[in-house]
Amino acid sequence: MYAEAASTFHTVRDLLRFAVSRFNEAELTYGHGTSNAYDEAAYLILSTLQLPIQQLEPYLDARLLPSEVQDVVGRIQRRAEERVPVAYLTNEAWQGEFNFYVDERVIVPRSFIYELMGEPLAPWIEHPELVHRALDLCTGSGCLAIQLAHHYPDAEIDAVDISLDALEVASINIQNYGLEERIQLIHSDLVEGLEEPYDLIISNPPYVDAPSVEALPQEYLHEPELALGSGEDGLDATHVILQNAARLLTPGGVLLVEIGHNRDVLEASYPSLPFMWMETQSGDGFVFLLTREDLVAAGMGDPMNDDDFADDDF
Repeated sequence: MYAEAASTFHTVRDLLRFAVSRFNEAELTYGHGTSNAYDEAAYLILSTLQLPIQQLEPYLDARLLPSEVQDVVGRIQRRAEERVPVAYLTNEAWQGEFNFYVDERVIVPRSFIYELMGEPLAPWIEHPELVHRALDLCTGSGCLAIQLAHHYPDAEIDAVDISLDALEVASINIQNYGLEERIQLIHSDLVEGLEEPYDLIISNPPYVDAPSVEALPQEYLHEPELALGSGEDGLDATHVILQNAARLLTPGGVLLVEIGHNRDVLEASYPSLPFMWMETQSGDGFVFLLTREDLVAAGMGDPMNDDDFADDDF
């Protein structure tokens, strides 16, 4: 079938119809940037052909070179038969206006945190220039660290990951955005070895609970297992972050963490913490915010003395 398609088709319209049919037939799972067969097919075709990904209509009846048809059909086949996420086929993922290099060394960027940087944090961070130092825990591809640098142009940023493979991908993206002087990559297991005070800490840690890991669709099994599961309840990494955040935050510092569908379990584990649940496009139960003062008041961690953060230190 795929060989016949490669030798028969001539236009983007031909390939779009074929891809949608194959994706529906294969009953694919989406969630790595698109939510349905049509959008997935359109993005795959446009990206493979190096065309603007928001402009399908002008190119529908464009006649393609045989080699171009071959390339697109090959990727359609891999998506349908091997269930490889489309981002790994194109080596590209988007968050808002930012695009990033990705491969199977990192999870495909899809964190809600990118929606919350800048203006949504204004009630807690009045001016962007107040963020002198920021931390991105479990940086993966570096996508959130790069967006931190964009929203907080005066900040120096530490981007941490336990995976050396992930840090190699993050380095590619940081170089692509010319941020080598502002983002420092750190190989560490979460907060291990970190001592610097930060005005803002963000994290999209592993948070899939054990039963959900067992039930993951095949598409997600192409992603690094280390970046998905986090213990029986999915909160092992989040527990470590909460237990250490107070000592790593400056007075007034903000912690922003994504925890997936684990809100009820998390709140039951920390009844004294006043979690602020941030509104995202998918709802208000996926990302929480806490200040250093919230953590200290709840007896979390062993925060540094406030005298360590005198104004003349910055």
